[in-house]
Amino acid sequence: MTKYSIAVDIGASSGRLILGWLENGLLKLDEIHRFENKIVKKGDSYCWEADQLFQEIKNGLKKCNELGIKPDSIGIDTWAVDFVLLDEKDQPLTEAVSYRDPRTDGMMEQVFEKIMKERLYLETGIQFQKFNTIYQLYSIKQQSPEILDQAKSFLMIPDYFNYLLTGKKANEYTNATSTQLVNAFTKKWDHDLLDRLEINKEMFQEIKAPKTVLGTLKEELVSELGFDLQVILPATHDTGSAVIAVPEENETIYISSGTWSLIGVENHFPICVTKALDYNFTNEGGIDYQYRFLKNIMGLWMIQEVRRNYHNEYSFAELVDLAREAKDFKAVVNVNDDRFLKPENMVQEIMNYCVETGQPVPSTPGEVAKCVYDSLAVSYQDAVNEIEEIFERRFEKINVIGGGCQNEMLNQLVADVTKKEVYAGPVEATAIGNIVAQLMALDEIQDLKEARKIVKNSFEVKKYLPTAPITN
Repeated sequence: MTKYSIAVDIGASSGRLILGWLENGLLKLDEIHRFENKIVKKGDSYCWEADQLFQEIKNGLKKCNELGIKPDSIGIDTWAVDFVLLDEKDQPLTEAVSYRDPRTDGMMEQVFEKIMKERLYLETGIQFQKFNTIYQLYSIKQQSPEILDQAKSFLMIPDYFNYLLTGKKANEYTNATSTQLVNAFTKKWDHDLLDRLEINKEMFQEIKAPKTVLGTLKEELVSELGFDLQVILPATHDTGSAVIAVPEENETIYISSGTWSLIGVENHFPICVTKALDYNFTNEGGIDYQYRFLKNIMGLWMIQEVRRNYHNEYSFAELVDLAREAKDFKAVVNVNDDRFLKPENMVQEIMNYCVETGQPVPSTPGEVAKCVYDSLAVSYQDAVNEIEEIFERRFEKINVIGGGCQNEMLNQLVADVTKKEVYAGPVEATAIGNIVAQLMALDEIQDLKEARKIVKNSFEVKKYLPTAPITN
């Protein structure tokens, strides 16, 4: 009998419920429900509307019932690092504050006064970003210590939604590693780090691996929705799910392209050496306890903000066309500069950067878009060079996955700049990886090797070659 799984995939700008199942050895997908997600200002903080997001999850499940679909399982993935703290009555102590909130300004430096930067990297293997969970928690300790005193449960965003579905609390492994509080070698919460920061370690839950069956729906939800199903942990970190869908195992550098660009390789052990620290690479947890050795790059957030600054007058496709028309414009910004994390006006910030660095200043939407795409391609090339230096080998292929892989101009730029073959697809990598993990838990797919073979056969992947000859 065919097993049906629902992937709940929530990103920075939208979420959706996608139904997945196997048919004649191929993976089939059907989008059931799509909804908006955005950061809103609540008081002095920038927050996610967690309650509204959970309502949208329920709305999508109700649509399943209306369509006569009875899924066997559901798995939730979201972005990383953000969390909810619950009190002794399991009520949220704060809003679900976003990683783009400025509360972490200066916190990383304060943490380094308690824990040496090198030691923190040696133990966790996680990239230093000012919005990591460790710095969010430390900002609460500095600004509102009473909240941490009252906190009885720490749940990351997908953990919180899973709790609302099942009444069961757990911290899923791939997302937990993004906190910079999990020991890279023991794969458990690092109690020594927590003690040094004087953060209550009792509020953290047991870490559960992807493919864990967490439980079934609470009784009141079964009554509300009209059916029950199993809640299974995928890689709840959306990049962790996306990487599962990379068709070529250990043969390629991947770029998970969306609001963020995550560029890296899979590895069987963490690389916590000085050079990896210097280049600021991370060792995030993956499925089957593999490690995602990668670097966060600002990604298509910049073009999303550019479009917003132009009052959404242009579609993303039109911005690509305008960038092509501005082919002679040349200026490059450092996309990882903190000034681009949440500027008042992205277009103006890009122009300011060009002025400050003595470069041509973009003056049209096409020139601004061309600057963003060129800058992303250059940042990818730098990261590729660093990966090859650390691994002491050359990779011949780059596999771009996720929604950003539909940007043919950027794909060709990456091929031209890196002088490598670029493979674009699958587009729905995150949902695919989410569903694949569930189907493995349901014994519909044997293992990761079989899963990747199925993905390769099920979805289109486009190939891009450098326009100039490849020279070794």
